[in-house]
Amino acid sequence: MSLAEHVRTLGRGPGRSRSLTQDEARDAMQRMLAGDAAPQAEGALLMLLRMKGETADEIAGFAAAAQAAGPAFPPVDLDWPSYGAGRTRGAPWFLLSAQLVARAGHRVLLHGWNGSDPKVRQGLRAAGIGIASDPDAVARLLERDNIAYLPLEDAHPALFRLLALRDVLGLRSCANTVCRMLNPAGAAASVQGVFHPSYRDLQADAAARLGWQALSVIKGGGGEFERHPAKDIAVFGLRNGTRWEQSLAARCDVPRRLSDTETDLAQALSGAELPGFETEIVIGTAALALDTLGHPAPAALAAELWSHRPRHLAA
Repeated sequence: MSLAEHVRTLGRGPGRSRSLTQDEARDAMQRMLAGDAAPQAEGALLMLLRMKGETADEIAGFAAAAQAAGPAFPPVDLDWPSYGAGRTRGAPWFLLSAQLVARAGHRVLLHGWNGSDPKVRQGLRAAGIGIASDPDAVARLLERDNIAYLPLEDAHPALFRLLALRDVLGLRSCANTVCRMLNPAGAAASVQGVFHPSYRDLQADAAARLGWQALSVIKGGGGEFERHPAKDIAVFGLRNGTRWEQSLAARCDVPRRLSDTETDLAQALSGAELPGFETEIVIGTAALALDTLGHPAPAALAAELWSHRPRHLAA
């Protein structure tokens, strides 16, 4: 089946078009990632999906094909995608949360691309998180630190090309969601942030189709997995492979936006005490990640790890 046939399935018109099955979506993504499909057909398919709205079957099929087309990575406990554009985010405090999860003994793989926003890549060094460009480098960092960051452009150039079509098409495509669902190391647990709340259900349903065991999806700062401590939040996802939802109460009563934080990561690790709002971002985000991994008292553990954190992590 050619990519043009998948375009016809989506675009035949009222009463005749339909969504792709999971197998059809997987075939379509395989063809796009192989690089031998006509660029006009790629653009048509991506924009038809955007107009229609992706289904969980389509996202599951796309993600399965993307993961299979990438290299094999060493096993990890927690998958942590980072694909927010950062327009409504301040400093990437979630990087410190990921470090706490790694210090709890879990192997964490962050991966991502944030467009023109440099804050995440710049924050990695301050947070003491190494960048790896291939599976061997990932393995070395995981062995040393229990955590690594994998740039999408190095990890999966073919998927990065599809993501970068946003600059050509002028609109977001399902490639953004596929990147969040990539899970390159096949971790049983994942934490994901979204900017638009409707994607929480979509990604949870797609993860269930892919056989994942644990997932937490929130509307987070700038589209990242980063909890706003002064707001009640709704968490969608999986526990033990079945759909799960939970509402969490605010951790503090401070009327601020995440982009209004008063300090940065380097200052937070310089030895000075972090202001309460920023502290609650880090602990609250880490607690939800630890909960995803099955810890019975995640909030207490996150607070303990933060209070005993090493200072001067920045190299």
